[in-house]
Amino acid sequence: MPEGDTVFLTCHRLHEALAGQVLTRGELRHPRLSTVDLSGRRVREVRPAGKHLLIRFDDGHTLHNHLRMDGSWHLYSPGARWRRPAHQVRAVLAAAERVAVGFNLHDLRWLPTSAESRLIGHLGPDLLDPGWGEEHEAEALRRLCADPGREIGLALLDQRVMAGVGNLYRTEVCFLLGRSPRTPVAEVDAARAIHLCRELLLRNAWHPEQSTTSSMRRGSEHWVYGRRTCLRCGGPVHRSTRGDDVEARVTYHCPRCQP
Repeated sequence: MPEGDTVFLTCHRLHEALAGQVLTRGELRHPRLSTVDLSGRRVREVRPAGKHLLIRFDDGHTLHNHLRMDGSWHLYSPGARWRRPAHQVRAVLAAAERVAVGFNLHDLRWLPTSAESRLIGHLGPDLLDPGWGEEHEAEALRRLCADPGREIGLALLDQRVMAGVGNLYRTEVCFLLGRSPRTPVAEVDAARAIHLCRELLLRNAWHPEQSTTSSMRRGSEHWVYGRRTCLRCGGPVHRSTRGDDVEARVTYHCPRCQP
């Protein structure tokens, strides 16, 4: 599932392409929204909220999208050939100079902008909020510490605690904390965990590559995520599945560096 930095960059690119533009074509190929025609509407802005993508229109409506596991948005010049098959297309938003095509967008909603809280009101502070400050940090800390016995690895994935962290960053933050993902929240430096989450997301927000080690060299972008051996000590990386049902995620940790 895309991390918050991926959604942030996607929104930035869509905003640059569509904000202020009147759509010449606005198709939603989704069972719930097949009768909604967006052509003739003006895009006001495209903004992220954690892992949620919000396309807001001047008429007071919002197209809400969560990318889930395989959703993505591509930008094309008018008439250009799409890089993925047409049967995967769920949205086509065309302006005079750019065409935004959404592929595999299983989670689409059309609603009044004033009602966005129905879909995103549960979210904790957005780690990539441009206005992030002491109040956001304090609220994230309060939510993270509300259940001190909870595993830190599960708490970091909970978007109600803070919005934007996915499996990659929770895994790497636990490594940088020097703690197993199964460690109770009460036994870690919660404030540092929040700081690391925000630092890593900010570091990667403006480019598609995701590095948690400050290296972009192939094979050295991550400490333990997706690896068989730890980048720091060379020891074996353990894999385990944490969470329930559809929320279960494979996590990685180094027993030597993360006791």
